Amino acid sequence: MNTQLMTAAFFLSCLVSAAATEDKVLADFENGSYAPWTVTGEAFGAGPASGPLPGQMNVEGFQGKGLVNSFYAGDDSTGLLVSPAFKIERSFISFLIGGGRSDRLALQLLVDGRVVRSATGPNDKQGGSETLAPESWEVGEFAGMMATLRIVDEATGGWGHINVDHIVQTDVKPKGFVNDMARTFTATSRYLHIPVKNGAAKRVVTLLVDGQRVVRNDIELADAAPDWWAPMDVSAWKGQSLTLRVDRLREDSAALSSIEQSDVLKEADSLYREPLRGQFHFSPQRGWNNDPNGCVFYNGEYHLFFQHNPYGWGWGNMHWGHAVSKDLVHWEELGDKLLPDDMGPMFSGSAVVDWKNTSGFGKDGQPPLVLFYTAAGNPATQCLAYSTDGRTFTKYHANPVVKEITGGNRDPKVIWHEPTQQWVMVLYVEWQQRHTVHFFTSPNLKDWQLASISDGDKTGGRYLYECPDFFELPVDGDATRKKWVLLGADSQYATGSFDGKSFLPDAVRLPGHRGRGFYAAQSFSDVPDGRRLFIGWWQTETKGMPFNQSMTVPLELKLAQTTDGPRLTFMPVKELEALRTKSHRFDPMTLAPGDKNPLGAIGAELVEVRVEFEPHKAKEIALKIRGITVDYDVAKQELIVAGHRAAAPLRDGKQRLVIYCDRTGVEVFASDGLCYVPMPFLVKPDERSVSFETRGGAAHVTALEVHELRSAWTRP
Repeated sequence: MNTQLMTAAFFLSCLVSAAATEDKVLADFENGSYAPWTVTGEAFGAGPASGPLPGQMNVEGFQGKGLVNSFYAGDDSTGLLVSPAFKIERSFISFLIGGGRSDRLALQLLVDGRVVRSATGPNDKQGGSETLAPESWEVGEFAGMMATLRIVDEATGGWGHINVDHIVQTDVKPKGFVNDMARTFTATSRYLHIPVKNGAAKRVVTLLVDGQRVVRNDIELADAAPDWWAPMDVSAWKGQSLTLRVDRLREDSAALSSIEQSDVLKEADSLYREPLRGQFHFSPQRGWNNDPNGCVFYNGEYHLFFQHNPYGWGWGNMHWGHAVSKDLVHWEELGDKLLPDDMGPMFSGSAVVDWKNTSGFGKDGQPPLVLFYTAAGNPATQCLAYSTDGRTFTKYHANPVVKEITGGNRDPKVIWHEPTQQWVMVLYVEWQQRHTVHFFTSPNLKDWQLASISDGDKTGGRYLYECPDFFELPVDGDATRKKWVLLGADSQYATGSFDGKSFLPDAVRLPGHRGRGFYAAQSFSDVPDGRRLFIGWWQTETKGMPFNQSMTVPLELKLAQTTDGPRLTFMPVKELEALRTKSHRFDPMTLAPGDKNPLGAIGAELVEVRVEFEPHKAKEIALKIRGITVDYDVAKQELIVAGHRAAAPLRDGKQRLVIYCDRTGVEVFASDGLCYVPMPFLVKPDERSVSFETRGGAAHVTALEVHELRSAWTRP
């Protein structure tokens, strides 16, 4: 054979060899149909999904436009998806998989009719992620044999579904996973910085100190470049041996090797100046927050605890974060005080000052600060922790103080009832298929007895669902006319009487806030001036930031007499006035349609507006603040905030509006606080104008103020 023929043969053999080792796609689910796969049951629908299905979290990590998603008709649907037979011609089969973890959920490989390989998703408890992750099987031992693939969904209930995509035969060994990886440090600094990738598969990360387990978290660890760094405060163990153990990581993951120690936060220079950071609404430095917890005044400070996920942008890993303030405006975050333990994650609760030291937790004449929380394990129980300095907290050695009633018992609110000289715990309980509130009493905060059960008007509806609050208020400030108020998480409330054991409502399901994104608010206990202060979780989503969600401005609650009976009013606390930097005040005026905007060229990022007007002939009075419309419909006596309507009656023929605008939305107060409209959304950063006009007729403006505000994160 001549040289040219030999060269041609060599190149031909190389081409044949290359072709033989090319990957073979068994299924990519891109053609809009499962054919030639066969489908039974309802779980998989008529064809591949294009992402999340109704009621499902966001689904990520699949390739192309389609994937198998068995969430059709929800978690309780079941079914089977079976491939046609194929020959095993490569050493490995790789695929993407996500969803629930169960022996009733699986992608299976069958050879000769028997299951020889199986894989399932990563999620088996509340929270989790719908992100698909790469997995693979080594199948060289079955080379040349015929096989089928089967995707099984026989599971129901939470995480009762599976996601699968991009099944490929390959001779290139996919990057595998290593179980129980660990890295050991000697604690020399305050923080371990943990790399987080939003939407990545959650890994179980356990911190051990001198070999003893301290806390376990589910973290979306970044295998490569992180989206942000989560600080783990290890200052309590300085000089000791720390081990971070991860249940499972990719072979090439840099998650553990990239962890660094430091005494300062990473990217601390931009802290509180991030573009989507609310400037006078509290939000944590890093991670997710939801419910405010343990709101109390103690040792000269307002204490705000909160549901906190320090290691994720979304919900999970519930700790109690902690911040303090001397003025309700400027907050200092102190780190997490209650960490998940063997009894479960730390769900919501409250705090009291035990002035008489009935618990015996006080020391050297210092009354203890006592926290009550739900340990949301199995069983779910009510527990306490205490402190005499407001900084360090000890969990009670005899926890729980209230055992599980049902799996749906949570969110203890504790108060001191002066007339009967005892403590009262108000606890939400899902009981006998109803939403109920259980009342317990105690002489010492440790020993509790059930006193009564309240479920409102017994219609079986959504009566005060979770996170109860309970307090007494005078009507129109008259101390001789008081009502007890029982609130739920959505701020619907009941008014009535309370004798120390039983709450007797005279009005139920009264509407609280009239806006959106306001939940699980809690009032402060032990406020020295007697005000009933209140703060809520404000659902402000901040994508791309290392933090997510925030709190409303602090509010003051009162009871006002109306033609319908006593009703709650919500108003911003007077302390917020300290944020004013430049004020524009206008004389009373009559404003007619077409009149030039009396506010002129006011432009500011952070704004407070106060206006009082008599509508007269006007059909609508319209404010526009940084592009957000706040209109008043005179005929319907309704407030319209960014298109959202809420009843806002005139009071003595006048309407008084107070508006606070931050980067993350507006909070509007009307009708002397009878109408409170929180509206979270991201304000356009380049829109700074403020305007005011009337439509359909003239209105008399009796007072008008616009205040430009400074950031609460900077001191004056």
